[in-house]
Amino acid sequence: MSVRKLLVHTCCAPCFIAPYQQLKEAEYAVTAFWFNPNIHPLLEYQKRHSTLQSYCASEGIPLLDTGEYGLQSFLLATLRDISARCEYCYEVRLEATAKAAKAGAFDAFSTTLLYSRYQKHELIIHTAKIMADKYGVQFHYSDWRSLWQQGIQLSKAAGMYRQQYCGCIFSEEDRYREQIQGNKPKQN
Repeated sequence: MSVRKLLVHTCCAPCFIAPYQQLKEAEYAVTAFWFNPNIHPLLEYQKRHSTLQSYCASEGIPLLDTGEYGLQSFLLATLRDISARCEYCYEVRLEATAKAAKAGAFDAFSTTLLYSRYQKHELIIHTAKIMADKYGVQFHYSDWRSLWQQGIQLSKAAGMYRQQYCGCIFSEEDRYREQIQGNKPKQN
């Protein structure tokens, strides 16, 4: 089956811009999907959400938005086992995406998490395949990590807000701890 109608879970506009350009060139009908209960604090969530809304509007990309933040549920679940927070984060977001793809009669779903060099790539693939089977909708895999520099250049040229951590409070703590200890230069 040829995948044409694709729902892409979108963590933020800077991670979406290069994969979207590639998908657009391949003539996919892309809809962005916003569901990111991991992002903390609320002001950070709003900045990322607003940046994605602006980008989608400027490009004429349909944006499917759940309208729910979900931080409390995310924190309650991850505080039980902080070391497994990424697993839970991928699971809850990819499940919501697969469920929305099925409900919206999309051919497949994917995620911009596959763009990041800092995410657990194999775990994302594994989790997405489980959700594809669970909801009976195809998972469209693309390794977008090779687009990393292109995405940075495109998002800077577009004047997008660019965040410095994956979004959760735990990754923010890691980021600042490393900076304070001098182990990691500040990212641009």
